[in-house]
Amino acid sequence: MTIPADLEAQILRYYHVEKWRAGTIATQLGVHRNTVLRVVGQAGLPDVDRPRRASKIDRYLPFIRETLTKFPRLTASRLYGMVRERGYHGGPDHFRHMIARHRPRHPVEAYLRLRTLPGEQAQVDWAHMGHLSIGQARRALMAFVMVLSFSRQIFVRFFLDARMENFLRGHVGAFAAWQSVPRVILYDNLRSVVVERQGDVIRFNPALLDFAGHYRFEPRPVAVARGNEKGRVERSIRYLRESFFAAREFIDVDDLNAQVDVWCQGLAADRRCPEQPAITVRQAFAEEKPSLLSLPQTAFPVVERVAVIARKTPYVRYDKNDYSIPHSHVGRPLTLLAEPHELRIVDGVQVLARHVRSYDKGAQIEDPAHIAGLVAEKRAARHLRGNDRLAAAAPASRVLPAAAAEQGGNLGSITSALLKLLDRHGAAELQTAIIEAMEREIAHPSAVRFALERRRDERRQPPPVDLVLPDHVQARDQPVRTHRLESYDQLKDASDE
Repeated sequence: MTIPADLEAQILRYYHVEKWRAGTIATQLGVHRNTVLRVVGQAGLPDVDRPRRASKIDRYLPFIRETLTKFPRLTASRLYGMVRERGYHGGPDHFRHMIARHRPRHPVEAYLRLRTLPGEQAQVDWAHMGHLSIGQARRALMAFVMVLSFSRQIFVRFFLDARMENFLRGHVGAFAAWQSVPRVILYDNLRSVVVERQGDVIRFNPALLDFAGHYRFEPRPVAVARGNEKGRVERSIRYLRESFFAAREFIDVDDLNAQVDVWCQGLAADRRCPEQPAITVRQAFAEEKPSLLSLPQTAFPVVERVAVIARKTPYVRYDKNDYSIPHSHVGRPLTLLAEPHELRIVDGVQVLARHVRSYDKGAQIEDPAHIAGLVAEKRAARHLRGNDRLAAAAPASRVLPAAAAEQGGNLGSITSALLKLLDRHGAAELQTAIIEAMEREIAHPSAVRFALERRRDERRQPPPVDLVLPDHVQARDQPVRTHRLESYDQLKDASDE
C-alpha cells in the first residue's frame, strides 16, 4: 500500500527528530504500526538510539538463529514447540511476529536481459484456456503457442487435449505458416519433451527426437525452475489471453483456429516489436526470415497409432467413443490411426473402416454397411442351421428348396415351414411327404402338409398336438368357482307367465 509523501515525511520527522516511538506515531497519525516501521526501514537512515526493553525471547535468540540457519524453511509453529521445550513461556502469536524479524531472507536474484540472433531461437509452451462441453463430454481447451525470440512473431493453434500428436501438429502448423524453421526451440520440462531428467542429464522423448531430426532443429529444455529463460512465450500467452481470447465468441475449435490465424497475421503482427520499438513485429519477421532454416521437401506425418481389438461386438473403443468395424475382424488385433477429423481402422495395409472423429463421450459411430453385413450373416446362419437339421432328418428336403427357388419361392419361409412340420410329424413322415410332393412336381410346403394330413387320415390317427399348449389353453387348468344353484329354484316356483 502506498502512502502520501507528506505523511511519509511526518513519520520520519516524528521518529528521528522528535524521538517518538512507532506506536505513538501510529496512534497520532491514524496509521498501522507496521506502516510506520516499513517507512522507517525503507528510509535508510540510522536507527534512533533509544533504550530497548528486554523480551522473553532474548535468551533464546542464539538458538533460534542457529536453527534457522540450518533449516531456513522451518515453520514458526514447529520452532515455537522447540523453544517451549527449552523453557519459553511467551504466547505463539508474539513468537511468530518475532520470528518473522529474525528469519533469514533470500537474496533477490537479478537476471540479465537475454538477446538472440535472428533465426536462432523459438519458444514453445501450452496454455490452458478453460473447457468446452461437446455432447456428454467436457474437454480441455489447450492453446499451442510458438513465438520467435527475435521478431516475436506468434503462432497459435487450439486443440482439445495436449497429447503428443497435437504437440507435433502445432509445430507443423507453425513451420508451414512461417515457411521456415528456427534453429533452436526452447521448451519447459514437458512430458512430451523430457521423459527423464537428472540434473543436466536429459532423456528426450523419442517421438520429439524423430520430429526434430526431420526438421533439423535442436530441442532444448530450459533449466528446472527457470521460467525467465522462456519469458517470451510466457508474455505471448498473456498477450493472447488479453488481446484475443478475452470475451471471444466461437462455434467450435475450427472456427476458433480460423479466428486466431487472422489475429496472428493481423493485430499481433502489426504491434510494435519489443526488441526494436521503431518497427513492427511484421517488419522484424521479414528481417529474420532469411536467417531461418528452410523447410524439408515433405512434411512430417503426424498420426496417432493405437492398438485396438473388438472383443464380441463389431466396435473398437477410442477416446471415450465406439467405432464400428466389419464383423469378420472381431477378435483380431487391429491398428487405429487417429487424425483431428478422421479415424482409420486398418489390418496391416488394408483399410477396414473410415469414420468422422467424434469428441463426444459414449457415442457409437457406425457404418451402416458394417451393421447390415452382420445382420445378413446372422440371418444366413439361422437359415443354414435349419437346412442342416432338415438335411439330417429328411434328406429329400435338399431337393424341394432348390426347386422352390427356381419358381421364385422364399427359401427362409420354406425352411421355417418344413421345420415346423418336422417338429409336428417326425422325420420319417416328413421324408415320405416330401417325396410324394416332388413326384407330383409341386415344390411347396403346402403340398407337403397336404400329403402328411392325407396319410394321417388314411391311418385314422388324431391330429398331432403341440408339446407346448397356447396360453389360453393352459388357462383351462385354473380352478373355477362353482355357481350357487338357489337362483334356479325361482324358475321352479314361477308361474307359466
